[in-house]
Amino acid sequence: MSAPKVFASHADLEEKKVSFTQLSEHAWAYTAEGDPNTGIVIGDDCVLVADTQATPGMAADVIRRIREVTDKPIKYVVLTHYHAVRVLGASAYAPQQIIASQDTYDLIVERGEQDKASEIGRFPRLFRDVESVPAGMTWPTLTFSGKMTLWLGKLEVQLLQLGRGHTKGDTVVWLPQDRVLLSGDLVEFDATPYAGDAYFSDWPQTLDNIARLNAAALVPGRGPALVGEARVAEGLASTRAFVSELYASVKAGAAAGKDLNAVYRETCAALKPKYGQWVIFDHCMPFDVTRAYDEATQFADPRIWTAERDTAMWQTLEG
Repeated sequence: MSAPKVFASHADLEEKKVSFTQLSEHAWAYTAEGDPNTGIVIGDDCVLVADTQATPGMAADVIRRIREVTDKPIKYVVLTHYHAVRVLGASAYAPQQIIASQDTYDLIVERGEQDKASEIGRFPRLFRDVESVPAGMTWPTLTFSGKMTLWLGKLEVQLLQLGRGHTKGDTVVWLPQDRVLLSGDLVEFDATPYAGDAYFSDWPQTLDNIARLNAAALVPGRGPALVGEARVAEGLASTRAFVSELYASVKAGAAAGKDLNAVYRETCAALKPKYGQWVIFDHCMPFDVTRAYDEATQFADPRIWTAERDTAMWQTLEG
């Protein structure tokens, strides 16, 4: 009997080159060739960090780079959503407040432990120094619904829920003065959107809501920082196209009575020519199509991914 086929991400072992890019007077982007990004806002009196990296050990590199440009205290950590790869590094910053939407808090309560085990199993390289993660969950200390405004001295920072997409709790960080947006995984660039916990029906409208902000620069969840209105528009359009085309393919297959395996094969074949070169395409597609099939058939809300469900799904579609 052949050995079980492991997640595509297990072959992704090469270290990525990190860039730390200034986007405006107050905003910086920590990016690493398609690995999860971190956004940094340096205000008059303190620093805000959006998305923490996956472990405190990995967050230490973000902090090192922040300290090269400012000695102001890191007061706020914002979680754009609940995924472990975005939140488990939070303790390294020793922030005064960890802020998330109430929807994100509720998702941590409901599925945080399972998600943590699931993600660590999927992405060994992204959880470097995993032993540095404190026991238990990363809990927000402050939550909001819809909108929260923070003042970093005279700098206005808006935390906005503009709709569901990547998850139910997605939050963006908007600097109206600088016209810079930190989007979390609602927007990706040259990187495949992970949609295992997504709301496909809502995501395109949420991207339209983001577009109305008219950002001059955007830090996506993965991929390089997008500078200039044309690049921002390109990032929004390519994310929208991927999400829409994948869901259209899955809905058509489901409506024709095809099973998940058949729909998966057809959807991969349809999308690979256009998107196959994007980072983590082979890893994301089984999760994305499974969630899209669920939404198109019987599950309005995403089912919880566990390490066991991950493995069973992967064997069914890729084994």
